[in-house]
Amino acid sequence: MTSSGLSPDTTIAALRDRLMPALKIKIPAEKVKWTPRAAVAREAKIVVGEFLDSSRLELNLLDQRDLVTALINGFTSGNSDSAPQPSVSVQNSQPFAPQTPDDEKDSASVDPYARNPSRASVEQAKLKLQPIVLDRIDTSAAAKLPREELSRDLTSLIADLLTETKIQLNAAERADLVKQLLDDMLGLGPLEPLLSDESISEIMVNGAKRVFVENHGKLTLSDVQFRDNAHVLSVATRIVTAIGRRIDESSPLCDARLADGSRVNIIIPPLAIDGATITIRKFSKKKITLDTMLKFGSLSPAMAKLLRIAGRARLNILISGGTGSGKTTLLNALSQMIDHGERVVTIEDAAELQLQQPHVVRLETRPPNLEGNGEVTMRDLVKNALRMRPDRIIVGETRGGEALDMLQAMNTGHDGSMSTVHANRPREAIMRLENLVGMASANLSPRAIRQQIASAIDMIIQVSRMRDGSRRIAYITEVTGMEDDVLTMQDLYTCEVTGETPDGKLSVDFKNHGLRPHCLPKAAYFGLDKQLMETMDS
Repeated sequence: MTSSGLSPDTTIAALRDRLMPALKIKIPAEKVKWTPRAAVAREAKIVVGEFLDSSRLELNLLDQRDLVTALINGFTSGNSDSAPQPSVSVQNSQPFAPQTPDDEKDSASVDPYARNPSRASVEQAKLKLQPIVLDRIDTSAAAKLPREELSRDLTSLIADLLTETKIQLNAAERADLVKQLLDDMLGLGPLEPLLSDESISEIMVNGAKRVFVENHGKLTLSDVQFRDNAHVLSVATRIVTAIGRRIDESSPLCDARLADGSRVNIIIPPLAIDGATITIRKFSKKKITLDTMLKFGSLSPAMAKLLRIAGRARLNILISGGTGSGKTTLLNALSQMIDHGERVVTIEDAAELQLQQPHVVRLETRPPNLEGNGEVTMRDLVKNALRMRPDRIIVGETRGGEALDMLQAMNTGHDGSMSTVHANRPREAIMRLENLVGMASANLSPRAIRQQIASAIDMIIQVSRMRDGSRRIAYITEVTGMEDDVLTMQDLYTCEVTGETPDGKLSVDFKNHGLRPHCLPKAAYFGLDKQLMETMDS
């Protein structure tokens, strides 16, 4: 209960009426007509803060937002009785300190609407009008209309509904409301602004109210929110249905992709305890090349030359790295060295490779149906690819028994094949490959497995995401053979951290170990041996 003695169901209305005179003093009647709604929102927030500070009342962020919104609506409409009247609980405990800029930043990270009453007004209008809109239009027909045409129709309909319901929104807020409705009807709802932001590389939805993004290698909490967990699940279902997959209690996790090629992982209750979780690795519209990576400082000029030679000399390459370290990006960059006359077969769980060659066959796994039948695994596709007369086979990620089939393909005339694997060091990548081959249930001894790896893999490229958010090639390592039961390797290049700049960026040195490349005979076969030695001597 409140210290003012007001009943719970009238608290917001009473406080609004009590504060309205103070707001009218700050914005005199003669200036109301020319004052933007955003300016009214700023003054309303100041009035609320001053009142709570002076009266030693404590109001949570949600109630503060509602009170500010009520003040704005009452002030702009000239009728304070039209404002919403949700109940709140105001406690007369400790004084409510006025927010400093830092406090405001912290509160916004919890409730983004607390510092944006205008957006709160749009959300409230959307909650009220969206059911009416869906009732008055044919949603199936609307989904087939071009976005521009549907936007015009919705704009007209929203104008009529705002008049009917006496909801006050300015032009910018109306446009925002129409955009949100369009995103819900045609796109992925609240995620659409994040998908269109090219500076964001990854989107992580942890339930309805917490959506994180990765921007320049750093994770931050965005101001995007869903209505509730059912809204998140609805968006997840829309994603997987578009590619013929499903997500439900019997199949609570799924890998999928968006129309632009972005990779998506979805996991829902009962496996995800706090609500459906969606992770989107965004498809980069800009093609990442070795030159681009060189510009970003991900490798040295000599390393870039070495990788170009490795691609043209048809070396079998394994790219190793942790989650989000840039393995697929590097694989795409290396694939640009493939001759346009070669037939390439790519195999992935969710297709995301961006090969530019004209002769590419893209294969994608398939999950089982409702009866548990019809599953097509990576191993099935690798075996089938061998019958498709490929020059190279590219496996997006090796994480199961298909490792054995991939090694056999590399050893049987498919030089220049590539794949990625999760590991932290080149030596650990070899160990992981051994374990994955063991998953194929093949009756092979550890020595036989290592011999297969030694004869199949020519080079391991280790990529790392460093603590400053940058991604760099940490090792370029060759597999040189076997000594007794031990697989032997040599580092051609390594990345060593030498310091840190004042802006928090790491300084690195790409060290050339000056070793004679074991792949020199293969490079000589393609007439690239001189270029290779010049690169290693630079």
